[in-house]
Amino acid sequence: MPRLSAALGGRTELWVKREDLGPLAFSGNKLRNLEFLLGAAIADGVDTIVTSGRRWSNHCRLTAAAGARLGLDVEIVVSGPPVAASANLDLIAELGARIHQADTDDRAEREALVERVAADATASGANVRVLPVGGSSAVGAWGHVLAALEVIEQAHQVPFEPDAIVLPSATGGTQAGLVVGSWLATERAPYAHEPGPEVVGIVVAHPEDQLRPIVERLVGELFAMLEPDPPPVEIDLDAGQLGAGYGQPTDASDEAARLLARTEGILVDPIYTAKALAGLIERVRSGRLDGKRVIFWHGGGLPALFEAR
Repeated sequence: MPRLSAALGGRTELWVKREDLGPLAFSGNKLRNLEFLLGAAIADGVDTIVTSGRRWSNHCRLTAAAGARLGLDVEIVVSGPPVAASANLDLIAELGARIHQADTDDRAEREALVERVAADATASGANVRVLPVGGSSAVGAWGHVLAALEVIEQAHQVPFEPDAIVLPSATGGTQAGLVVGSWLATERAPYAHEPGPEVVGIVVAHPEDQLRPIVERLVGELFAMLEPDPPPVEIDLDAGQLGAGYGQPTDASDEAARLLARTEGILVDPIYTAKALAGLIERVRSGRLDGKRVIFWHGGGLPALFEAR
């Protein structure tokens, strides 16, 4: 991203990993989780998927799209309160999924509704699999282990050595996978180098003290698939861009999105990716990334641009 780099003083070489350019329904990073989650479901004879999130959920939309591609029935449970219009929910319905909307934004109410929807589908004879919010389990996060290997190999083909990967971190799976994959590329690949890229998660959904144990648990579960003695790794979380909370844009995220659009012609959603971009820009302006080559992880989710604020 040479024009964005120049607009920020030319002190950091910025690259972007375009997870928004995949093959299904505006795509996004959650498609990598679904490759493994739905593969496991199909292997187990599952025919119906139930999952949940907010109305703008990238994961919910992509689950509907991937389910359509694979011939699975999909039930989507979203938090309330109901709204008059939602671009993302319209897309989910267009993809053939059934939407169940809770009355309030209480997470316990949404989880209870998930249980009822899954029980009703099972009672009707379906073989049901409930996917976690964001697809963030160790099985799903494995997709991002491969994503880290992919992006580091792509960087080497340019060629350059990435010093850091900066991403939005909401449910923890993407960051956990990138942490483990970056370690794996460093330790195992024929082009191994020391040290591997730092993986920086910009907190966009939950307070850091809630997110950190989730990332740490997923990292541990992923390493358990690879190593009898998991190595110590650093979990880098930056909570400075959360603002008023999940789904609430900030002045910094709006300014960051506008700057990227006007320098590189790339759009980011206001819920996840814009806050991560704001975190990256703050680090560049503070001098913390001077002289480094940094990959920004574009998580997708562009239909959220058309959600009412």
